[in-house]
Amino acid sequence: MSQKAKELVERFNALNNELISFVENCSDENWKKVVSGEEWTVGVVTRHVAGGHYGLLDFAKNIVAGNALPEISMEQIDQMNAKHAQDNAHCTKKEVLGMLRKNGSFIAEFVTGLNDEDLAKTAHFSLAGGDINTKQLIKIIIHGGTEHLTNIKAAIS
Repeated sequence: MSQKAKELVERFNALNNELISFVENCSDENWKKVVSGEEWTVGVVTRHVAGGHYGLLDFAKNIVAGNALPEISMEQIDQMNAKHAQDNAHCTKKEVLGMLRKNGSFIAEFVTGLNDEDLAKTAHFSLAGGDINTKQLIKIIIHGGTEHLTNIKAAIS
């Protein structure tokens, strides 16, 4: 594992562990609070990170494999997110914890296996406005999850 990959894994694991700890200690009342600016409950936002954000792992795998990324618009993302929120309005902490552990493990294992060449591989990503490399995509996963966690914590304070 390269030093860059090691640093990414450490940052990702710290975020994922913080999310797991948050969910484990979140009261049922707080789980149902609405997160300002997102207009979803704490539970739905946390599930969004565990499923949707961590779902970007498939994009990273495609970049490393030399495959094209799907063309996707912000409108499509918004539609998928709205459907996700509706479909998962009653998600449980147990369900989200399972997703965080499972998907988090997949991401950590994948990044651990990357070398500097893999991290530098690029593909066109329309949402980024051009090419993006694997390292940048992993950083997006971490940054997005961190932003959502900050918003979640603000909702319950």
